[in-house]
Amino acid sequence: MTQPSRQLVSSGSPYEPRLGIARAVRIGNSIAVAGTAPLGLDGRTVALGDAAAQARHCLEIIQQALEGLGANLSDVIRTRILLTRIEDWDSVGQVHGEFFRAIRPVTTVMQVVRFADVDWLVEIEADAIAQQ
Repeated sequence: MTQPSRQLVSSGSPYEPRLGIARAVRIGNSIAVAGTAPLGLDGRTVALGDAAAQARHCLEIIQQALEGLGANLSDVIRTRILLTRIEDWDSVGQVHGEFFRAIRPVTTVMQVVRFADVDWLVEIEADAIAQQ
């Protein structure tokens, strides 16, 4: 029996080669997108102090990663939203709704103590089952 191929996609984050991780991995029709931080192409945190804007950026990175693996947001079945300030849940949730209102994946929102960079207020993960 042949094993499904393994495809990787990078977002260009400086953490990916340093930690030996990919932004997203696809095996068969299953896709996992790693915890996605609000990093710009220059490796710097975007939207300092604005959790909603950081979440938007994270979701844009996730969307690009999925597209790089031949999938799209409508294939997402689960997201996880990690926040350093739980009081940001509503504003971040509203941004999540802009991307997923019609798709409605299951999600979990949780507070964490902090991320690798103290300027990150949010990280988002996603799991998808590609239709193609």
